[in-house]
Amino acid sequence: MLTPVDDVAAVVVCNTCRFAKDQPSDAAGRRGGRVLADTLRGVQQTRPEYAAVAIQEMPCLFACSEHCTVHLRAPGKIGYVLGRFNPTAEDAAAILDYAVRYAASPEGVVPYKDWPEGVKGHFITRMPPAGFVAE
Repeated sequence: MLTPVDDVAAVVVCNTCRFAKDQPSDAAGRRGGRVLADTLRGVQQTRPEYAAVAIQEMPCLFACSEHCTVHLRAPGKIGYVLGRFNPTAEDAAAILDYAVRYAASPEGVVPYKDWPEGVKGHFITRMPPAGFVAE
């Protein structure tokens, strides 16, 4: 059931997430999470600094009360689940802008003043890395 992936700074996309709060898929029948994953990969190609973050996918992050959710994680760092995104290039760039700052931080804590506007209000949970709790 588990598939090994590189243990690096990553945005893990729920590829089965709904397209929007009241819309499971787009007109072509694609789930919002699938579109968001594809959009993230496309936007990732536009700026070299985005290469510091892997785009990974899995079905269902169990954040089903939200839509278009992602899990931001890296070894030894606090992890975050963010949601309520639109699968657009603008939202994908905001996720990646935050993810680059997250990857560069020592413990996964990005000062609020450095958050891109596009991620503010999208945080759902934070999880401590194995063997630690946050202060």
